[in-house]
Amino acid sequence: MPRTPLSCLALLACALPAAAADPSRIGISVGALDNPFYQALARGAVQAAHRLNPGVRITSQSANFTLGQQQQLLRQLIAQKVDLILLGAVDSNSVAPLVRQARAAGITVVAVDVDAPDVDGTVKSDNHLAGEIVCRYLAQRLRGRGTLMIQGGPPVTSVSDRIAGCHAALAAFPHIRAVDDGLNAQGSSLGGQRAMQQALQRWPDMAAVFTINDRQALGVEKALLAAGREQVLIGSVDGSPDIERALRLPGQIVVSASQSPYLLGREAVKLGVKLRRGDTSVRHVTVPVGLVTRDNLSRYQGWQAAMPGAGQP
Repeated sequence: MPRTPLSCLALLACALPAAAADPSRIGISVGALDNPFYQALARGAVQAAHRLNPGVRITSQSANFTLGQQQQLLRQLIAQKVDLILLGAVDSNSVAPLVRQARAAGITVVAVDVDAPDVDGTVKSDNHLAGEIVCRYLAQRLRGRGTLMIQGGPPVTSVSDRIAGCHAALAAFPHIRAVDDGLNAQGSSLGGQRAMQQALQRWPDMAAVFTINDRQALGVEKALLAAGREQVLIGSVDGSPDIERALRLPGQIVVSASQSPYLLGREAVKLGVKLRRGDTSVRHVTVPVGLVTRDNLSRYQGWQAAMPGAGQP
């Protein structure tokens, strides 16, 4: 299926006319609404929806990264006969039956942030590139030598893509030893901390850690500090406000690939509206990522920016 870069989509969707097929009810189902990433994503979606239809009704759901809970909440949205579902799956493959059920009921389903089978369209960050640029930066900081541990996360495509990107980058550094912990640190600070405590027993010589999101990175730093391992470098993905604060101070977190969750939510609504109007020329939108370090932090505009920054890959 054709993929369109975000800049082209913006030209197509910036002034969509009103149409009878426009959604009057939208459901948003994401991993956890106490996570600032999903809060910004939902905010972008809500504001875009209200600009297109001031009377639209929106239901936002938090699955707390639990598959069973997300499945139950999706059934509720189907029963409510919403017109459009924005789905941030907590398990990319296991939600497929409910995606098919929703579409059979005439509901347009747009996957946002992560892929999901059988959806009408997808809006996500370039997660492979995110993992690639962060791990390349870490390898360069290590001068091409040492053990770099990759900390896993939830079973979704955004995570697997980031890990694959990391491995792709490290292939150019033959003296970097890449090790995977094989754990699901659940995308949370506590999960990252606990997984790091286990990893320190297995790889006491590690020199750097790549975590799949910023929340896990914060937990990793806590575990390393408690173990007296202040020299281990940490890189992650998101470019969150927490990481902005961490980069303003001395510390072990040195880099994050910046996403734009606000933009993901906004573009998911725009794509869903286009699809409901019968325009299937674009089904997949990839939002670019950037690199945030202490060196370029002053130029980084954060999660509310129209496009991610600050550094280019």
